[in-house]
Amino acid sequence: MRSSGFTLVELLVVISVAALVAALLFPVFAGVRGQARATVCGTRIRNLTTALLTYEAQRGSFPHGHGGLGKGPPPTGYLGNPLVDRMGWWWFNLAEIVESRSWRDLEILRCPSRRQENPMLDPDILCGNYGVNWSLCKSASYPGPYAEQFVGSPLSSTDVPEPGATLLLVDSGYSLISWWHAAKEPPVEFGSSIQDAAYIPGLEINEERKLWPGQTRDAIGGRHPNKTVNVGFVDGHVARKKASELLVEKTGEDDYDYSPLWGPK
Repeated sequence: MRSSGFTLVELLVVISVAALVAALLFPVFAGVRGQARATVCGTRIRNLTTALLTYEAQRGSFPHGHGGLGKGPPPTGYLGNPLVDRMGWWWFNLAEIVESRSWRDLEILRCPSRRQENPMLDPDILCGNYGVNWSLCKSASYPGPYAEQFVGSPLSSTDVPEPGATLLLVDSGYSLISWWHAAKEPPVEFGSSIQDAAYIPGLEINEERKLWPGQTRDAIGGRHPNKTVNVGFVDGHVARKKASELLVEKTGEDDYDYSPLWGPK
């Protein structure tokens, strides 16, 4: 009389089938999770874009990307790593987007798909999350090329001829980013400062860029499915774009085709 239990062979067959089904479904589940995280990211960029536009409507211009050096530490304290980041107030401090260091308050600044694998950079809010367009949210200083484009008074939406086509906020390797970081043929090497290592996640040219340890998967592999990024525009709308659509081509000896996406000429 046959036992009602499984034989060893039958058990192994069941385990093999279950493992095969799991292997087939894992990429599907991973893709669904990736899409879900990208959607949450888009919502956060939408909220941040709205906050920046609200500030601009009230003050007449966007906040500085980095500034407020004479104001003392911001209410949150410095959210970067003082060993690599410049001290001071950042756009999210100046626009009063975050007012404390609580996890709940800072969550809006975190991309849920960030891939920072460097223990030094992982807790750094400035790295691997979102960056404002440096051409619009100008700073008090800029330690790099084309400083005249990134230093001075921030612009307002009325200074932007094509607000529906001009980037305000984007998935980024650093809290400040500019067309210079998306240029295919920069005339000089990027420096060693963390600001110079800003990048658009998934952009092909990042393979030849100087990256900080732990940024490779994010910068080269991309952050969202199909190497897409979420972009908030000056008119307030948010769109998912292929990273390649943000590439800046060199058109002459010292000329680049970065307008209108990265700002007015």
